[in-house]
Amino acid sequence: MRKMLIAAMLLASCFLPAKGEDYSAYYKDLPVKLQQVNVPNIPDRRVNITDFGAKGDGLTDCTEALQKAIDAVAEQGGGHVDVDAGIWVFSPIVMKSGVDLHLARHCLLQLSEDRYKSVKPGARKASYGIGGTDLHDISITGEGIIDGNGEFWRYVKRSKQSDVEWKEYLVMGGTLNDKGDMWFPFNLRHQANIAADMMKQEKMRADLVRFDRCQRVMLKGITLQNSPRFHFRPGDCSDIIVDGISVWCPWNAQNGDGIDIGHGKRVLIVGNTVDCGDDGICMKGGAGEASVGHSANEDILITNNTVYHAHGGFVIGSDFSAGMKNIVVCHNTYSNTDTGLRFKSAVGRGGVTQNIYCYDIVMTNIKNEAIIFETTYHDTAVAAGKDGWGGEKWVPDFKDIHISNITCNSCKTAIKSDTSGGMVHDIEVNNSVFFYTKTGTDIDKGSDIKMNNVTLKTY
Repeated sequence: MRKMLIAAMLLASCFLPAKGEDYSAYYKDLPVKLQQVNVPNIPDRRVNITDFGAKGDGLTDCTEALQKAIDAVAEQGGGHVDVDAGIWVFSPIVMKSGVDLHLARHCLLQLSEDRYKSVKPGARKASYGIGGTDLHDISITGEGIIDGNGEFWRYVKRSKQSDVEWKEYLVMGGTLNDKGDMWFPFNLRHQANIAADMMKQEKMRADLVRFDRCQRVMLKGITLQNSPRFHFRPGDCSDIIVDGISVWCPWNAQNGDGIDIGHGKRVLIVGNTVDCGDDGICMKGGAGEASVGHSANEDILITNNTVYHAHGGFVIGSDFSAGMKNIVVCHNTYSNTDTGLRFKSAVGRGGVTQNIYCYDIVMTNIKNEAIIFETTYHDTAVAAGKDGWGGEKWVPDFKDIHISNITCNSCKTAIKSDTSGGMVHDIEVNNSVFFYTKTGTDIDKGSDIKMNNVTLKTY
């Protein structure tokens, strides 16, 4: 049986569409019509940050030179800002319309260890590493790395660390909670604190790359790693392309999401590799009243990606009150993720799903469920604060979700649904094979999940 499953996995990989320069190739023969993404328009003009005084020695702060280069190109109508091989230390920078930040191979753009440089005077939260608001035609491309120095920002749990790792954190200084089972980067040996106590400082963590209300955004070829919080998080943006990037952080990094799309329109996520500490590729849509005035995640194509460790390979939620519409997830591989396809929310954070298609997906060594629906999800982050969950408004309505051609050669549970009150209905799982180690299906009576030609096998 296991040999048959492996053969099916290899066969599925043969049908992955070939990647070309024309993104229209990915939009052929889809089960639902998606509006095609538009590519940023970057003028053919180049500058190098060394022309503005930057030094890639790993010691010199290059923030001013980097920002001057971006501003200078933007003032001329846009172009490419080149960053050569080397280690370039920076603190938060702001992108400008019409600018491509191009990172050469062996380039490491590293967020400064000095956390004060990421916090504006009087701010309650640190600034994102790289990003901008109300921009158009922007990109970060190349073969280089953007590193967030996340170990100086994230708290860690003792239960997720080996003895060696735990001792390494203690050598940095820091502060333990009263139980001694959590370490916080507060009172570090060689850094000043940026807040009055460890909990306030924990809430100040920011994303590595973030864009808000921007049009035509592209990340291509680069690596994002070790973010203080989420790695790439565009919000209220349209025409987003994430093409062939790598996202990496330790598997035990708290809130280390890989790619999070919030209120996105026309999105293509293709050919990426994600290995992170939280959700791999995640769709978010606002929680409750905070979603009012924002659009649904719509016309999104997620294809040819590989997700290694993550809480979920593909995830909707937990907040999606603005809704999810016209999303296709196909030709992906999930290996060693906690769950494969994860649909999570709760009353107060839910919304409506429409035209969601997940198919031709290979899964292997899934720690928990291959497919899970949960409508009682709660954020257990140590500094989550009040979330406004509960009540009777913004009820999750997971429906119109079509799952097919899933090949999973190891999971604890194949399909699970933990819900009530008809929040999961009109779901179909077809033509799929699951090898499970504990439970085939764990679907509560309040869920409507139809299965056709689904094979469930165990030892």
